[in-house]
Amino acid sequence: MICLLEKVIEMGMLFDFYGKLLTDRQQEVIYLYYYRDLSLGEIAEQLDISRQGVYDHIHRGEEVLKSYEQKLGLVSKYKRLKKELDGLSRYISDNKNINKTVKKDLLCRIDKISKEV
Repeated sequence: MICLLEKVIEMGMLFDFYGKLLTDRQQEVIYLYYYRDLSLGEIAEQLDISRQGVYDHIHRGEEVLKSYEQKLGLVSKYKRLKKELDGLSRYISDNKNINKTVKKDLLCRIDKISKEV
């Protein structure tokens, strides 16, 4: 069960970063499958294609998304930056030697950067 959930999260992130680079049909099928949680049969019925066609679109789309990540690494970079920002935020929050005003300013800056990433 955890592996399935991890795959859904991974595909969701890849789709968020690279989804617009897929064909329109791949985008539609992957969205319905991962975001709307529809079965292959439900997607096939909705789009008037075969279940095998749905499977093929999902499989090819996943491969393309993974390929973009291997080449560009945007999701990996995002995760590293987010982890660093979270660590800085915890360090500043926990550090008693930092002036409260400075601490508040730093945390606001980190929050702003986090939202832009």
